[in-house]
Amino acid sequence: MAASVARAFLFTIAALAILVLQASGRAQAQSLPTARVIVAGEGSVAVAPDYAHVTGGVITRGKTVKEANEANAKTITAVTAALLDSGIPQKDIQTVQFSVQPVYVSQGANTEQRLAGFSVSNQIRVTTRQLAKVGEILDRMVAAGATDIGNIAFLVSDPSKALDQAREAAVADARRRAELYARASGLTLGKVAWITEEPEYARSTLMKTLAAPAARATSVPISAGENELRVQITVGFDVETK
Repeated sequence: MAASVARAFLFTIAALAILVLQASGRAQAQSLPTARVIVAGEGSVAVAPDYAHVTGGVITRGKTVKEANEANAKTITAVTAALLDSGIPQKDIQTVQFSVQPVYVSQGANTEQRLAGFSVSNQIRVTTRQLAKVGEILDRMVAAGATDIGNIAFLVSDPSKALDQAREAAVADARRRAELYARASGLTLGKVAWITEEPEYARSTLMKTLAAPAARATSVPISAGENELRVQITVGFDVETK
C-alpha cells in the first residue's frame, strides 16, 4: 500500500514537472523578440504658398502708462486705417500681442536703477491672400508709423493633399532602405508590421518665415517662393523565416 502511494506521488511530481517545463518553454518562445527591420523614411513635396501673415506693430514710450498708451493707440489706429484703405478687410487684421513694460535707467555704478517711464507694444497680424501685395502692405505700415515690423510667414491653406504625396514618398523611401539592409544582411524582407509618423515634423515645415527688410522709399521686394512640406515616418518590416 505504501509503495503504491509513493509511486502515485512520484507520478504526480513528474507530471507537474512536465507542465512547468512546457509552460516555461512557451514563455521563452513568447519573450523572444520578433525579427524585424526597422527604418526611417522621409518624403517631401514643394508647394506654392497661397496666403501670408505679415506681423508688425508700434512700440511707444512715455513717462506714464497713460502717456505711452495714448501715443501707441494713436499710431496703431493710423496703421490700421492705412491697411483698411489699401483694401485689407477688418477681419484680416488681428491684434496678436499687447504689453506694457516699465523702463528703468541706471543712475551710475553701484546705484539702484530708476523708473524712467513705460513702454507699450501693440502688435497686429495682417492676413493676405494677394501675395503680390505683401511688399505694399509693409510700405503702408511703415509709412503710417509702424516702428516694429516682425516677420512674414508664407503659408499653405490646405496642405493635406501635398502631405499625402509626401507620405507616399516616405513609405517608398522606407521600403528602399529596408530592402537595402535586408540584402546586405542576407535577410528576406516580409510585410509591413507597423508605421508611425512624426506629426510635429510635418507641421513644423508648413511655415517659411522671412525677416522683413528695412523700409525704403521704394516698394519692398518680397518673393513668396515655395514651401517644402516634409513627412518623416518609422516603419517596421517583418523578416521572413525559412
